[in-house]
Amino acid sequence: MEYLGELMLIAVVAGVINNYVLHYFVGICPFIGVSRRVDMAFGMGCAVTFVISIAAALSWIFTYFILRQGAPVTAWIWQAFGGDPATPVSLEILNYIVYIFVIASSVQFVEMYLRKFFPHMYKSFGVYLPLITTNCAILFACLMIMKNVAGVADAANVWGIGKALTEAFFGGIGFTIAIVIMAGIREELDNCDVPKPLRGAGITLIVAGILALAFMGFMGVDRGLAGLLK
Repeated sequence: MEYLGELMLIAVVAGVINNYVLHYFVGICPFIGVSRRVDMAFGMGCAVTFVISIAAALSWIFTYFILRQGAPVTAWIWQAFGGDPATPVSLEILNYIVYIFVIASSVQFVEMYLRKFFPHMYKSFGVYLPLITTNCAILFACLMIMKNVAGVADAANVWGIGKALTEAFFGGIGFTIAIVIMAGIREELDNCDVPKPLRGAGITLIVAGILALAFMGFMGVDRGLAGLLK
């Protein structure tokens, strides 16, 4: 029961309270570029959620078993080649390279899937689909996992794959919520008399700032929820 409570808390924090787009301001490129229509925004949100979940699972596996200090696979290889078992081995310097490779591979899988089964959506995304590779929200989720796996001194607090997937999946859900809300507002803005200097990216960034202020109202909910779950 305690573990389920922790998963629920991670989900609420990642999806709403510390929304990746409106709190950390990562993933702004697709947030601005693919939020002109609600259907496209929802499709992009689903694609990002799918990619971020796959990337998170693979990132956790690589980080836990290979990259972090004292990882079992790395330690076994080190000892097999005659290394001193008392010497800690860490490959954390390779984190960024491995994460980028994992994200790029996941995006290629999604791109091939959409091209075969949803060609209309594939054409609608255009250049923004391969740009998921450079969506820093996905890399941010991988780095959050690294912080809670490789950056934790107490082994009891190291995240398992369940917490890592919860963080990533609901981070993607939060991204979807933010981009769909923005798309709905931008569709309404098409019928408004926006001052000429603010048309396009200008009014979009202003609306994004107002949305970020609105989501700040959820701050502190995590502490109340944590107390309630206990």
